[in-house]
Amino acid sequence: MLLALLLAVFAADSVLVIAHRGASGHRPEHTLAAYTLAVEQGADVIEPDLVMTRDGVLVARHENEISGTTDVAMYPEFAERRTTRTIDGEAVTGWFTEDFTLAELKTLRAVERLPELRPQSAAFDGQFEIPTFDEILALADSLSRAHGRRIGLYPETKHPTYFRRIGLSLEVPLVGALHVAGYTSASDPVWIQSFEVGNLELLRGLTRLRLVQLAMPGAGPADRPEMRYDAMMSPDGLATVATYADAVGVAKAMVLDPETLAASPLVADAHAAGLAVHVWTLRPENAFLPVPLRSSDEPAAHGDLAAEVRALAEAGVDGVFADVPDAVIAALGRTP
Repeated sequence: MLLALLLAVFAADSVLVIAHRGASGHRPEHTLAAYTLAVEQGADVIEPDLVMTRDGVLVARHENEISGTTDVAMYPEFAERRTTRTIDGEAVTGWFTEDFTLAELKTLRAVERLPELRPQSAAFDGQFEIPTFDEILALADSLSRAHGRRIGLYPETKHPTYFRRIGLSLEVPLVGALHVAGYTSASDPVWIQSFEVGNLELLRGLTRLRLVQLAMPGAGPADRPEMRYDAMMSPDGLATVATYADAVGVAKAMVLDPETLAASPLVADAHAAGLAVHVWTLRPENAFLPVPLRSSDEPAAHGDLAAEVRALAEAGVDGVFADVPDAVIAALGRTP
């Protein structure tokens, strides 16, 4: 019994807490305010999703289509830029970062993407700018100095094949910015993630920083339509992933059964291949929790997130993406 308790404590202490788009359960996502709050709450790592502007600047948005995360629809001068694009084989309508210069994007303000579930975050709508990756790097340095610990970065390249096709490749500018900021080796607290395969293979030739293959059930990489993530997460598939990546970032349903919370063999299989396992995304609302952990039928009400955190720690995961770093850290028995 004592040994089991000690192992559980060790597992909880070793889990990397990745602030998913910042403390996005408390502030509009991908804003300097959300990243800052996440670090204050004790997160080890902040996670910016990166897209490109028309003038070639990396900025943080969940998608290049920004109608759900900014107030762009309120600006009559940008009305004619609403259009439909094919992104990774799907038609998407809205406003796209690649149609705006950085100066134009800086006139917009961030809004909460899930206002019906997170009115407390929506109360901050209109207060924060869209940050550049350079601004996020400067913030990480400032926060590291202020808190006496090195804050990690976990950038995601969003739709890299699409951006490469329109002449706005993400890989070289991303690696260049990280290297200039002093992040150059596999021992530095940086993980570059992607749902695609080709750009991770390209990145492997550009940097020694750690790379993460993202995966979700029932889907596959946009750049390799013949491949499926479920097969990639099998023992043979993981051995192939390990030739170009250092970790896998998987949907939590690939590790814990959403109905029973029983653990799959994925963590053990990935570790056997030499890959770390990071799981996304931990959120407190019933809408996102496994059925056994929901507190009611009300989607916005909070359920037993702590139980989910503990189950993942016991399953042996190496890291978790969290919208509410404070709640996850508390569930792990840590202090900020």
